[in-house]
Amino acid sequence: MSSSVINFKDKLSKFSEHWSPRVVAEMNDYQFKLAKLKGEFVWHDHEDTDETFLVLSGHLIIQLRDGEIRLSEGEMYVVPKGVEHRPVAIEECHVLLIEPRNVINTGDAGGELQAENDVWV
Repeated sequence: MSSSVINFKDKLSKFSEHWSPRVVAEMNDYQFKLAKLKGEFVWHDHEDTDETFLVLSGHLIIQLRDGEIRLSEGEMYVVPKGVEHRPVAIEECHVLLIEPRNVINTGDAGGELQAENDVWV
């Protein structure tokens, strides 16, 4: 285990791509990923796991088929496994994602926004 402090602001300064989560830490089989989000993502779900969104800066809308969740800086929401959702960020927003290792960001939806897995920053 590393004894280094992880500074989110510093880590976020090291990449600019949207919808491309970067791993900053692991705990057991879970990864903590930083991401910059802007625009609309794809509708998708994660059949076998919950997905946690913690907003570090900006605002995030998580659209659900039966409504939406609006998050501001310092707020968190856990999307239950199997629930179809689509994150939307009108302006750039920074989030910390918490999910098991090897989770594909687009679920089974695939497409051009599918990010490479296990990329560390």
